[in-house]
Amino acid sequence: MTTTESPLEKMSSVVLVTGATGLLGRQVFNTFKHSGCFVVGQGYSRANPPTILKADLENKNDIHRVLDEVKPQIIIHCAANRSPDLCEQEPEKARLVNVEATRILAEEASARGAFLIYISTDYVFPGKEGEAPYEADAETNPPNLYGQLKRDGERVVLEATKETGLGLVLRVPVLYGAAENNSESAVNCLIDAVWKSQAPESSVKMDDWAQRYPTNTEDVARVCRDIVIKYIKERTRLPQQPHILQFSSEDRMTKYEICEKLAEILGLPLDRMIRNKQGNDPNASVQRPYDTHLSTKGLQELGIDVRTTDFVAWWRKHLGAYRK
Repeated sequence: MTTTESPLEKMSSVVLVTGATGLLGRQVFNTFKHSGCFVVGQGYSRANPPTILKADLENKNDIHRVLDEVKPQIIIHCAANRSPDLCEQEPEKARLVNVEATRILAEEASARGAFLIYISTDYVFPGKEGEAPYEADAETNPPNLYGQLKRDGERVVLEATKETGLGLVLRVPVLYGAAENNSESAVNCLIDAVWKSQAPESSVKMDDWAQRYPTNTEDVARVCRDIVIKYIKERTRLPQQPHILQFSSEDRMTKYEICEKLAEILGLPLDRMIRNKQGNDPNASVQRPYDTHLSTKGLQELGIDVRTTDFVAWWRKHLGAYRK
């Protein structure tokens, strides 16, 4: 009996995944592992050596130590301060992770000949009504500090790797997937909101204004793998390849509409949840965009599959609520 190697196995790839204990990082770690790579993760509070090494990305010496130890050919940089509210509360701390750590990783990747994918966000775009979908080369104008820091992270990656072509930005929207805790995802946590709304005196307000495109972490991890395979195969042409790509589902929903779907799957009423169609409070510390839908044209032109998991079907399976 003969077995066929995956393209990544043939490359004997060593992969480093930052933020490997987080929602996306865990899935990226598993996807590359199942593709035949030798994968090492980076984590901090939930690190589990030797598979998940403990390193503080706010400390450049820790970053250098991990890179020296792992010697990766591929780096998937998932780690980030991803909370717009926390970024606003602790801007310098957020900058250390979202920009400075990214700069060091990109510079080191370029110097060591490693290919780096930096996970960015749709929040780099203003998201004003009528502007979406945004192409990869559209002008960025983030509406909040989180988006600004992620855009700055994009810039340092592209600057550090412009000569080698070893850096790539992959923008994604709000994510959902298998989580250790619902708070890991702005989508998963809506399950808790649905349950909270069941209390007799409940009056949970939920946004029914901003348009979201919830995308499954399994799909994002697969796209990362497919990008790596495509780009490493054509390594001599790296500087000529696109270096900003975007991936998103086409499932358009407000947070309230997501709650409606989850409530239906759980067999729960939603009559105590209050629709909030007011949009941004002009006095709020963090302004949210209305619609930052990402165009996936660049991936399609590369021949990379942009189909995504069916939102309701995934949640039916995940919550064990199959329709009879």
